[in-house]
Amino acid sequence: MNYYLGLDLGSSSVKASLVEVTNGKSIAVVQQPKKEMCITAHKNGWAEQSPEDWWQHICKAINELKSTFNIESNQIQGIGISYQMHGLVLIDNKGNVLRDSIIWCDSRAVTIGNDAFAAIGEEQCKTQLLNSPANFTASKLKWVKENEPELYDKVDKFMLPGDYIAYKFSGNINTTISGLSEGIFWDFKNNEVADFLLTHYGINPSMVPEIVDTFSQQSFVNEKGAKECGLAVGTPILYRAGDQPNNALSLNVFNPGEVAATGGTSGVVYAVSANLSSKESDRINNFAHVNYAKEASPKIGKLLCINGAGIQYRWLLNNLQVESYAEMNDLANQIAIGSAGLSILPFGNGAERVFSNKEIGTRIVNINLNKHHKAHLCRAALEGIAFSFVYGMEVLMNDGVQPKLMRAGNDNLFRSEIFSTTIATLTNQDIEIYNTTGAIGAARACNLHKGDFDAFAKVILENDYVMTYHPSKEKEAYQKAYEIWKSELTLILEKNNK
Repeated sequence: MNYYLGLDLGSSSVKASLVEVTNGKSIAVVQQPKKEMCITAHKNGWAEQSPEDWWQHICKAINELKSTFNIESNQIQGIGISYQMHGLVLIDNKGNVLRDSIIWCDSRAVTIGNDAFAAIGEEQCKTQLLNSPANFTASKLKWVKENEPELYDKVDKFMLPGDYIAYKFSGNINTTISGLSEGIFWDFKNNEVADFLLTHYGINPSMVPEIVDTFSQQSFVNEKGAKECGLAVGTPILYRAGDQPNNALSLNVFNPGEVAATGGTSGVVYAVSANLSSKESDRINNFAHVNYAKEASPKIGKLLCINGAGIQYRWLLNNLQVESYAEMNDLANQIAIGSAGLSILPFGNGAERVFSNKEIGTRIVNINLNKHHKAHLCRAALEGIAFSFVYGMEVLMNDGVQPKLMRAGNDNLFRSEIFSTTIATLTNQDIEIYNTTGAIGAARACNLHKGDFDAFAKVILENDYVMTYHPSKEKEAYQKAYEIWKSELTLILEKNNK
C-alpha cells in the first residue's frame, strides 16, 4: 500500500495525515505537539514562533504515523503542505533562519501597511493587489527593514511558513503565486510579482523565492531532510497552500460560486470568484486561489473572517448552568425561530474586519426579563452567529460573488441544525457537510499534479459526504428574525460612525 502525506501547520499544532494513493481514503491523522505550541509576544500585539519548532513537530508527527501504522519510508509517495497564512520567515545565504517567524496574528505592521495604502494610492492597491498592504507579510518584512536593519542586511530570501517547511525537506527555496498573493506580493493586473510594492518598501526583488506551480513536483526530499524527518530521499513535494485556500480545496471548492465555510472559534467564509473586483477590500481579502493560473480566467478566493463566532457559544457554555454543547442545542431546539424577539450580536472577540476593523462588541438586545430564559439565549446565540455569516455573504455578493452552494466540515457550529438551516434558508442555498480536515485535503491534493479534478471530487464525495442542509419552508420567520437582528446592528454601526 502506498500513501500521500498531508501536513497542516497551524499556530497551535501540526496535524499530519496519510491517505491511500489509489482511492484517497484517509488512514490516520495525528497531532504534534499534544498540547498547543508556544506563541511568543515580546510586546503587546506581537506574535512570533520558532520555525525550527515547526520542523521538529512535523518530524515527530511523521515518525508517529510511521511507527503507529507500520509504514515504511518508501511507501510515502508524495507530500502536500497546508500552513498558517501571512507569516514571515527570513533566512541568510547559508540557509540559516535569522529570527523567529512573525506570524499571522502579529499586528506590529498595521501602520506600515496603512501608510503604504495611502502613499501608493487606493486605486492602484485595489486594482493590482486587490487588497491594502495592511498587516500582511510584505508589511512585516518592511517592519524588519526599519527596525532590525543589521539583521535585514543578512536576509537572502523571505519565505511563508509553508515555503520554509518545503525548504527543510528539500533544501530548495520556492513559493507559489497563491502564497505570494497572501503576502500581498502579487500584481493581479499584470500577473507578476508586485514590483511597485517592493520598490515602495525598498525590498530587493532578489529576496523573492522562485515561483513553482501549486500542483506540481515542486521539489524533492534531500539527504539532510530525509535523515531528519524519516522520509525517503527523492520523495516529491506535490502541493502547497495557505490554510484557508487549502480548507476550500479539502471541500472541493474550486469554481466561481462555490463557497467554503468554517465555524470554529472564529468563522470564515471563503468564496471563489472570477471577478477581480476589490469593491469591499476594506472588509474582505482577495487571494489567488489554489487553481489560479496566469493563462486562465482568474480564480480569486475572497476571504471574509468573523472573529466573534464560536467563541460566543463557548462563552455561553462557560457561563450558563449547562453541561455541554449538546445540552445547549437541545435547549435551543425548544424555542421557536426568532427566539421570541431576543437578539444576540456575537462580535465580542476584538476588531472585526467585516466592519472595517471596528470593535463593536457583543450585544444582547430586546431581552424580556419576564419571558426569556437560558433556552432563548442558546437559540438567539446560534441564530446571531448564523446571521453574522449571512451578513458576511451579503458583503461578498456586493463584491461580485454569485454563490451557488456552500460546503463545510462536519465540526463545530455546522453540526447544529439551527445554525446551518438558518444560513441555508437566508442565503437560499444548500449547505453540504463533509468529514474532512486540512491535513487530509493536503494529502489528497498530491494527486492533483496529474490535473484530474473530477477524480479528486469523486474521492471527497465517496469518502467524506455526510449530509445536506436545505433551506427551510419557514423562510418568512427566519427573514423577520434576521431583519430585527440587522436593524440592531445598523444602530450600533451608526453610533460607532459618529
